[in-house]
Amino acid sequence: MPRRKLSNRQRAQIKAIQERRRQRLEDRASQIGEQAAGDNPLSGVVITRHGQNLMIADESGRFWHCLSRQNIGDPVCGDRVVWQPAGENQGVITALQPRRSALVRPNYSGDARALAANITQLLIVLAPEPPPSQYLVDQYLVAAENIGVRVLIALNKKDLLCNREANLFGRDFQHYGRIGYPVILISAKSDHGLDPLNQHLQGETSILVGQSGVGKSSLVKALLPDLEIQVGRLSEASGTGRHTTSTTTLYDLPSGGRLIDSPGVRSFRLGQMERRQLEQGFREFRPLLGRCHFSDCSHTHEPGCALLTAVQSGEIDPRRMVNFQHMANADLKRSF
Repeated sequence: MPRRKLSNRQRAQIKAIQERRRQRLEDRASQIGEQAAGDNPLSGVVITRHGQNLMIADESGRFWHCLSRQNIGDPVCGDRVVWQPAGENQGVITALQPRRSALVRPNYSGDARALAANITQLLIVLAPEPPPSQYLVDQYLVAAENIGVRVLIALNKKDLLCNREANLFGRDFQHYGRIGYPVILISAKSDHGLDPLNQHLQGETSILVGQSGVGKSSLVKALLPDLEIQVGRLSEASGTGRHTTSTTTLYDLPSGGRLIDSPGVRSFRLGQMERRQLEQGFREFRPLLGRCHFSDCSHTHEPGCALLTAVQSGEIDPRRMVNFQHMANADLKRSF
């Protein structure tokens, strides 16, 4: 069913309603902040967010239901914040700490919006079915390089592979290992099938991405055997008696790391970026950038192109070069 178009008057009315709601929230947050004005500021981490209601964990791991001051920015899951308690298990967020990283994508209005903050590792999940897409993997890698986080590529459901299929996967993806991206095979169904993954999760704040059907939800459940307990703690602390599993949430892993589970991030795709950002997203290109004969080289056909020469010599995998050219061409088309 096609979406009904709104008149200018209706848009103005909706905008006015939203502004009144934001103002009421700000008034409430200000009132709570005034009540807590005598308290010392504390540090915490945003665990999850439901609209304007946030759940944070203090330094001892205790959960607090908080509102946020409107003028401090837009806190998201994983943000480190300054806050003050105000009542039983309640508080107000008064400032955001600087972010180490943020995974961002455009919202419905086209504005860039952070989905999760302070990630240290992007976990790319693949599976035998649907067939792994190296183009999609390269999109994820470009995004990770541009926000400065580690990458781990994991083929899930290895129990479904025969030896020949496992060898084929290793052959097709071995060039990622050569340029510094760990590639592992895992299974949530076999004994010790997640051991290689747990080793890489220790001490990291990881987030999962991948195609639909690769088993991300099952993987989250396997990595978090106490998931129901953690969800129950969040529900109890929120005071609502429930926890919405469709929201981005930060969980503690038994391995000692943390996992951000976000349905919105799972279908993350590369957004529009400048050519220089795209080039920097291919880490093996970096030593060669600026060495082409032409300063405006498109790396497609020009004589004296350092990247094309590296492809011919085997220094750059030709599949990575083709994917770069496709991304650059798609980005050029979006700019018109």
